[in-house]
Amino acid sequence: MNIENIEAFVHVLHYGSFNKAAEALFLSQPSVTARIQSLERELDCQLFDRVGKQVLLTNKGKLFRPYAEQLLDTYRKGKQQVRQTQAAKEEVRIGCTVSAAQYLLPLILPAFRRRHPSLRLKLTTATSEEIGARVLAKELDIGFVRKFNHPGLNSAVLYEDPIRLYVHREHALASNPQPRIEDLSLEPLLFFECGALDWLRIHRVFESQGLLPNLILQTDNAETAKRLLLQQEGICFLPGMSVRREEREGTLVPIGFPETAGIGLMTSLINGQGENEAFARSLKEIANQVLSGSDPAYRIV
Repeated sequence: MNIENIEAFVHVLHYGSFNKAAEALFLSQPSVTARIQSLERELDCQLFDRVGKQVLLTNKGKLFRPYAEQLLDTYRKGKQQVRQTQAAKEEVRIGCTVSAAQYLLPLILPAFRRRHPSLRLKLTTATSEEIGARVLAKELDIGFVRKFNHPGLNSAVLYEDPIRLYVHREHALASNPQPRIEDLSLEPLLFFECGALDWLRIHRVFESQGLLPNLILQTDNAETAKRLLLQQEGICFLPGMSVRREEREGTLVPIGFPETAGIGLMTSLINGQGENEAFARSLKEIANQVLSGSDPAYRIV
């Protein structure tokens, strides 16, 4: 049954006129008449009687009326629901760690927006565990996390950011690319706790040499650690992405610490199984393009 024919029937019923119904539907009167005739052929009965200038329902038309109105109402509600769902899909909800929000997303979101100009983006920061749980609960569409494995999620490693020991360019160690661990033990140490490199591991390196590190600050915020480093408050282990600009400008200098060679901070992209696949694929492609072109030190997976 053609919904346009039902719509014409309800409009003629409402306006009591083929002409007024045609105006309301932005159709010609013959088009409305043709739709009513098509519906009558399908139902094998006459729905309207013309009495002078009046258009009246026949008995069969009266029987059909409530069903036609219900059909049209259901169709309109369904159409509205679909449109609302489509509109909701124009917003992509992204969850990410604080580090990803500060250093990764500003690199890839501009290109993502150029690919999908009609999208609105909603960005939320949280821990990797919280983001994973919210993607599973369909509260977030995409997540950028350090590490999160779950059978209900797709997970793809975007990159591994090497963690290195940095000093300010005016620091005495800046001219010593391979300092002794004894020298490092005397320096005030700012420690960024990132999961990939934990404090216990560093402590054991010093302890194995009969030394103790001079820890003055332990934080889970890379930006805090970096700003203190820029104020020459100590030396610090940091992921390369957090100091890209400062290293390029020569403000911060990496120095050798073999014990952390090969250690990197991984960032993965997650999405629900079978959900938001196109957006996830687009973000991964952009991340690979941007990161592989920005610094060869980043290991793109």
